[in-house]
Amino acid sequence: MSKEVSNEEINDKELESPVTDETGESRADEAPGQVLEIEDEETTTDEPEEELPPPTPEELNQLRADAAKAGEYYERLLRQVAETDNLRKRLAKEKQDAIRYANESLIEQLLPTMDSFDMAMMAVNSADETSIDSLKTGIEMVHTQLKRTLEEVGLTEIDATGQDFDPTLHEAMSRKETDEAKEGAILEQIRKGYKLKDRLVRPASVVVATAPGENNEPEESEDE
Repeated sequence: MSKEVSNEEINDKELESPVTDETGESRADEAPGQVLEIEDEETTTDEPEEELPPPTPEELNQLRADAAKAGEYYERLLRQVAETDNLRKRLAKEKQDAIRYANESLIEQLLPTMDSFDMAMMAVNSADETSIDSLKTGIEMVHTQLKRTLEEVGLTEIDATGQDFDPTLHEAMSRKETDEAKEGAILEQIRKGYKLKDRLVRPASVVVATAPGENNEPEESEDE
C-alpha cells in the first residue's frame, strides 16, 4: 500500500529545501557573492578630483595687475609709517623745546626793565648833586616798566587794603584788636598778592582786625 502524504508535510519539505533557479543551482549559495560585488561597486564609484584648468591670459594679466597694486600699497604704507614716526619725533622735540623755553617771551619783555636798572645804577655811581633825583627817576621807571610788562602777560595785583578778609585771596599774618574797624576787616597789607588771569599766584599777606578782648583770657586772682 502506498502511504498518503498530507498537505502539511509537503509544505514543510518545500520550506526546508533550498530555492533553485532555472539551472537547478541553489540561490542561497549566490547570496554572499552578490553582497561582495555590491560592496566592490560602491568602493569603485569614488570619482577622482577634477584638476583646475590653467589660468587664461586675461586672468594672468589681472593677477599681475593686482600684484603690482599690492606692491604699490605696501610702499605707501612704509612711507606713511616713516612719516608718522618722524612726526612723532618732531612733536616730542617741539614739546621739549616749548617747556625749556616757555619763558622766552617774558624774558624778552623784561629786558627793557633790566636796561632801566642799569641806568639807575649808573646814576648812583655818578657824583653830581642830581644823583638822588636821577636815582629816584630811574627806580620809578623800572617799577613802571616792570608792572606794565607783568600786566601784559596777565598778572594782576590783589589790593587787600580796606577789604574784608577772604581766605581764598588773603593770608592772615597776624590779628590786631581794634574798635576802629569791624571784625574780619583788613587793617594792613604787608605784602601784595598776585593773580595770573584767574589763577592765584600768591595770596596777599595781611593783618586782620579782631574785637577787643575777644581772645583775652580772664586773669586769675592773686588772692587765693
